[in-house]
Amino acid sequence: MRKIVFILLFLITIFAKAQNVQLAYDYFRKGEYQKAASVYEELHLKNKNNRSYFSQLLRCYQQLNDYSKVEELVLEQQKQFPRQSYLLVELGYNYQIQDQKEKAIPLYDKALKTVESKPSSAYLTGRAFQNHNLLDYALRTYQKAMELKPKLNFNLYIANIYGEKGEIGKMFNSFLDMIAINPNYLSTIERYVAKFITDDNQNENNILFRKSILKRLQNNPNDSWNKLLSWLYMQQKDYAKALTQEKAIYKRNGSNLNTIFNIADISFEDRNYQTAKDAYIFVIEYAEQTMDVLEAENKLLKVESFTAKTEEDFNTIENKYQTLLSDYGTGSTTVNTQINYADFLVFKRNKPNKAIEILRKAEKVANSRYLLGAIKVKLADVLVFTDKFNQALITYTQVQTDLRGSEIAQTARLKVAKTSYYKGDFDWAKVQLKVLKAATSKLISNDALKLNLLIGDNIAGDTIRTALKKYAKADLLAFQNKTQAAIDTLNIVLKDFKGHAIEDEALYFQAQLFQKQQKFEFAEHNYQKIIQLKKDGILADDAYYELGQLYETTLNDKEKAKEMYEKIIFDYANSIFLVEARKKYRKLRGDKLEE
Repeated sequence: MRKIVFILLFLITIFAKAQNVQLAYDYFRKGEYQKAASVYEELHLKNKNNRSYFSQLLRCYQQLNDYSKVEELVLEQQKQFPRQSYLLVELGYNYQIQDQKEKAIPLYDKALKTVESKPSSAYLTGRAFQNHNLLDYALRTYQKAMELKPKLNFNLYIANIYGEKGEIGKMFNSFLDMIAINPNYLSTIERYVAKFITDDNQNENNILFRKSILKRLQNNPNDSWNKLLSWLYMQQKDYAKALTQEKAIYKRNGSNLNTIFNIADISFEDRNYQTAKDAYIFVIEYAEQTMDVLEAENKLLKVESFTAKTEEDFNTIENKYQTLLSDYGTGSTTVNTQINYADFLVFKRNKPNKAIEILRKAEKVANSRYLLGAIKVKLADVLVFTDKFNQALITYTQVQTDLRGSEIAQTARLKVAKTSYYKGDFDWAKVQLKVLKAATSKLISNDALKLNLLIGDNIAGDTIRTALKKYAKADLLAFQNKTQAAIDTLNIVLKDFKGHAIEDEALYFQAQLFQKQQKFEFAEHNYQKIIQLKKDGILADDAYYELGQLYETTLNDKEKAKEMYEKIIFDYANSIFLVEARKKYRKLRGDKLEE
């Protein structure tokens, strides 16, 4: 019984103490320093070993401008802990904020001398200097300690100090020193460096960091420098250069191919099809595992289907799919290939019945509910393609229910919203899209947001919703690869709803379809009209960028391309195209770009 009472008393004491700590913190946060000081005084008195209570009490007195109490507190702590050199810094700083620098500097120097005799005290002393923005003193503290005791590692603190001082080159070199000591710091350093670089490869800090790595690579080649260069190139979307680094790493030590796959997948998502293709071909050439080869072959065919232009190209891809499935079989290991083949057949070859046949067979061999869910989603896509909306909605909803919370379920919900939108059921579409705001996949949440904005902007004040229904019909026709019919439907929208909120959306969508048909002058006209209609509209910078691309790559008018990119640089500072526009503008202007 006595033991239980003791435990209860102990728990009550701990709880009361925790409450006091929280109370003091709340007072301090609200700027009630006198009240905070009274609680911290009590906490410090009962536990003088606790540096947190001491530091917070000190800060309270300083906020109250009660410098005599600060001095008294520090001197009392020094008596208790005479070997703690950081207390000299606290005392010196108390003099400094009273404009008594002549008293402060000798104390700072004394703290530094103490570190010379006891390097292990450098952490607390250096942190005290840093906390009071005495960065040069902090730097000298850490450097002296490491010089005297090389096993100590304060490189991260040194790097951060250089960053605060704006000495970025020295900061980068300190980070690289850490990796040279221990390659396991790589991901940590990437997180820190990410704060100082951008996705612009001509940014001053990007250039400086790249040069710092290259210097290390030349003097002491190892995988860490290649990995860091690869990471930097990925941030800059220089995917081909990142791939070059990862190939070098693989050829040097034959590690796994996951990073190569990752570069390929990201390149594909970002429509850099050539780099994606090169990466998958590399995997096929070097992979030792059959499943890696199959995955790369499968994804390579998907890339080729996006870049194919002629009937001969499409025939070749179809034959390659058939050969791949003949070589590897149509069992559970090739379900993803079967799904991709079905997708190719319906959306590139207009063979929905054959696609359905393949997917029905794949359903029978799928060995996981997630694979089965992926098959059903693709099957529902084919049903939408053939105007069987109700069957498609039932199938998507089944996937949603069976795989609740998964990314496949979120994809299915997005497709329910899109199919409802095609049908003109905009209210139900918005219900689905509202849920998808919290989707774990950024791609899904972004697509949901775009569709939600399109619907929201175009049903306000339009009770009949005729304009949006017509636009949605064009969107469906485009999904079904009926490009000319979609263009014709958009012509009706542009004629019947001139001046309507949907006009710029219809012009932009139609321009994209014209480009698909290689009617580039028609696309140019649409983009120009968007700018004339709404120079400050949400699609204006998109139109300028697309025009720049057209003039640069297709219509062969470099001066006009430069003009379009310049518009984005000077008039649309928040545009997502800003970095790319700047790169292209510099290139067209003939600037010597850093490689």
